[in-house]
Amino acid sequence: MSAEAVTLDLLREARETVRGSPLGVINTPMIPWGQTTLPLDIHCNIHIKLENMQRTGSFKIRGVANQFARREKGGHFVTMSAGNYGKSFSYASKHYGSKGKVVMPETAPASRSILIQSFGVEVERVPTSCMMDVVTRCVQEDNMTFLHSFDDLDLIAGHASLGMEVLEVMPQPDVVVVCCGGGGLLAGVAAAIKLSGCDKTRIYGVEPEGACTMYKSFIEKKPVGMDTKSIASGLAPPFAGKLPFELCQRYVEGIVLINDEEIKAAVSTLYSSGLVVEASGCAAFAAIVNNKIPGLEGKNVVCILSGGNIGKDELANFP
Repeated sequence: MSAEAVTLDLLREARETVRGSPLGVINTPMIPWGQTTLPLDIHCNIHIKLENMQRTGSFKIRGVANQFARREKGGHFVTMSAGNYGKSFSYASKHYGSKGKVVMPETAPASRSILIQSFGVEVERVPTSCMMDVVTRCVQEDNMTFLHSFDDLDLIAGHASLGMEVLEVMPQPDVVVVCCGGGGLLAGVAAAIKLSGCDKTRIYGVEPEGACTMYKSFIEKKPVGMDTKSIASGLAPPFAGKLPFELCQRYVEGIVLINDEEIKAAVSTLYSSGLVVEASGCAAFAAIVNNKIPGLEGKNVVCILSGGNIGKDELANFP
């Protein structure tokens, strides 16, 4: 599937599917930065999109809602996830009466595995580099259907609903900052905004330095993989998605990098202001407060907080 398949009509149809989903996807609040106690050294108009308040705790339910709406009910599915997609996948599996299995990296918090299993979905934890091999085995030996957690047209179209909600509040943003793991959210949001006529909007993806697959893909001009390592496990898949890469190459201004210390500080700062955001969910915020995004002065900016699935065991790791 190529980027040509992603049209405004496709995204609008997916948006209606997500909006009417029985999974209860929420049109999350988007609030001015100035209505929080968060620090800001830049003079600009920033709005924060609170996907940490989304059903199942992250944006992932958007793509999952569109995926499951277009699959046969009662299927037997397998996926790979560090937690957030797995949580939404298992939530949808229970609702639709489907069997499911989530292949998780060993580095993912144990609390997330337990939560996913509570929905009746099987979990198999393996080294990150082996995840795709396990998925392939499940497809070939157990006749399971693979639902990709970031490189899937239906998923990306579902995620694009977030971009369309952004435009309802701020019709002509100058800059939009989005986290990037495999690239599904970034691709969907960027496509929605650009195809809606916001040609001058600059869209940036944010990755951890230790898991910069999309950043390297931009340099190599093709999707690449790497041995990833970051405290933001949700942004550390072993490779960038093919379709997300094509869409990001077309619609995204650039990819910026943040380190794990900046991520830790961002989680703590947000928590101190009453916002519970996981490490992977605060990447865009970390990039803004550490001046990684150029040309924000005087601009209308959107910062997406993509998830809030962080347990007490994980919060203990942050200052």
